[in-house]
Amino acid sequence: MKIPESVLVVIHTSALDVLLLERADHPGFWQSVTGSLATPGEALAATCAREVAEETGLVAPPERFEDWQIVNRYPIFEQWRHRYAAGVTHNREHVFGLRVDDRFEPRLQPREHLAYRWLDWRAAADACFSWTNVAAIRTLAQRGPAAAVAVPAAPAARG
Repeated sequence: MKIPESVLVVIHTSALDVLLLERADHPGFWQSVTGSLATPGEALAATCAREVAEETGLVAPPERFEDWQIVNRYPIFEQWRHRYAAGVTHNREHVFGLRVDDRFEPRLQPREHLAYRWLDWRAAADACFSWTNVAAIRTLAQRGPAAAVAVPAAPAARG
């Protein structure tokens, strides 16, 4: 069963280009990297690092993820509630940013994502289906390029 606590990671460049991924289980639904805690109490930055590596192939240490101190609570879509314990209807989502030096070609997991695209922040916000993702990308624009240390855009080796 999934834990109803997750992270949303907005991967972006200093020019505010944002990486979006198209969901395999809902073609046409574009989003940033998301994922639930693997175990209760897993460090949020560790969740970010794991999910980014799994969904894009980019390996970044947990300390490179910037906690934007935003927590969203929202109802879990009916079609995904079977993944959670009986009676679980809401999720808690923590928003993080990850600045990379340049756009990169992510290594997608076909069971999770069909395609990717890099868009400027305005187009990325318009493309997202999730209101929390839209709000996070708009927050990125308000924050500007951010003082966070950039991660070199070199996806992990296949293995």
